[in-house]
Amino acid sequence: MVYIKTLGQYLIVLFCILALNFALPRIAPGSPATYLIGGLDIQFMSPEQIQQVLHEFQLDLPILTQFKHYILGIFRGELGVSVIYGRPVTALLAYRLPWTLLLMGVSLLLSASLGVVLGVMGAYKRGGGRDLGPLFVVMLLGSVPPFWVAMLFITLFSATLNWLPSFGAYSIASLPGTLPYLESVIRHLVMPVMTLTLIKTGSMYLTARSSLIIALEEDYILLAHAKGLGKVRILFTHALRNGILPIYTHLMTGLGAMVGGSAVVETVFSYPGLGNTIYESVRARDYNLLQGSFLVISLSILLCNLLADLGYPLLDPRIRRPGGPV
Repeated sequence: MVYIKTLGQYLIVLFCILALNFALPRIAPGSPATYLIGGLDIQFMSPEQIQQVLHEFQLDLPILTQFKHYILGIFRGELGVSVIYGRPVTALLAYRLPWTLLLMGVSLLLSASLGVVLGVMGAYKRGGGRDLGPLFVVMLLGSVPPFWVAMLFITLFSATLNWLPSFGAYSIASLPGTLPYLESVIRHLVMPVMTLTLIKTGSMYLTARSSLIIALEEDYILLAHAKGLGKVRILFTHALRNGILPIYTHLMTGLGAMVGGSAVVETVFSYPGLGNTIYESVRARDYNLLQGSFLVISLSILLCNLLADLGYPLLDPRIRRPGGPV
């Protein structure tokens, strides 16, 4: 019964997401005709010709009719045609989404692993040099804009040392499926991953550190010390296991935002992911591409939040008990 109620709540949220996703591009200032036709060409066109262009993209229909076509198109897997590229939005997203998943997946794995390990060490040695040093570094990195870190990496590793490429996801001279192509993908991935890892490690570190500090003050930790258990076992078996919920929540939230969370970094490195696609569609007022990108991001966040809610009882059996913590 609880799962049915949770699912119903997420369905309501999904409908609100679809409605907002449809409305946001249309309430933005300006007319799509200027971007569909071009700022200079539109001056030489008659109102009838402009109306014909809008008719081709179904932007002259009533709002409710456009919304109905939008909802029906989603269920059919049809998200329209991109104004910029003249290709189906579904095909564009299917090409660009894996690049974002690769970039964000690697950076999330590295930042989560590094943040949890440093957070556990910092919690156990809180107040000491092993705690204050990493705490200062992550607080500093957390306050630095991602685009600034990305530009520093480009200046150092690309412009100065000429070690790594500064834009794109692979070399156009390499053939897909070959070893040079794989090496090219890895080399193009290094700087964006380094940027995102440095930026994201801080929040994971602070979450793990705070959660472990609370867990280490519980009575069962004192009992574990009294039994003579080793420090590593106490930290990773007892403290981390009981303080895993905030870390799990932060991880699932980061996983959900993974799809669209790299827009700035992808734009700086001209990386062909979903974040860069959003930037291009906003500039061109490409309604279909913008709505398709937002839809993928929203669904990924919604799905990961749902998985987080369903995973809590598996991680903490007390949640399954009547009267347990919510």
